[in-house]
Amino acid sequence: MSDFLTSHYLVLKSLHIIFMIFWMAALFYLPRLFLYHARVLPHSETSELFKIMERRLVRIIMTPSMLLTWLFGFCLLGVGGMFSAPSGWLHAKIFLVLIMSSFHGVFVMWMKDFSQDKNRYSEKFYRAINEVPPLLLILIVFLVVLKPF
Repeated sequence: MSDFLTSHYLVLKSLHIIFMIFWMAALFYLPRLFLYHARVLPHSETSELFKIMERRLVRIIMTPSMLLTWLFGFCLLGVGGMFSAPSGWLHAKIFLVLIMSSFHGVFVMWMKDFSQDKNRYSEKFYRAINEVPPLLLILIVFLVVLKPF
């Protein structure tokens, strides 16, 4: 299996990056939808439209992209020689991706709250939360590119 993974390394890495981009785009956009959704009255036509948009974003793009990002990431770990050099950066990256995945889960929970008209947070809160995924992405990219430790 390791030979197969090694011979397809660049394809696996490309797929990992592609689905990571899709996942990040959804993680950037969903809190923005929440921000706008928090501005409208529950049960309104606009609120119902936001519910559809949020649900489709999560089910069609965000969750499948996260799962495929993880799948291709695990495949990359199987490539021979991946752990021959010091890989503290990889452990830090995985830790940050776990945090990102936790945010994914929290966003899904908030989407479900909105779907039941039980939003508990303000527009200002969602504006602040909207900054977390980009910050995590910046840290992850620097870890992967610079491999500082």
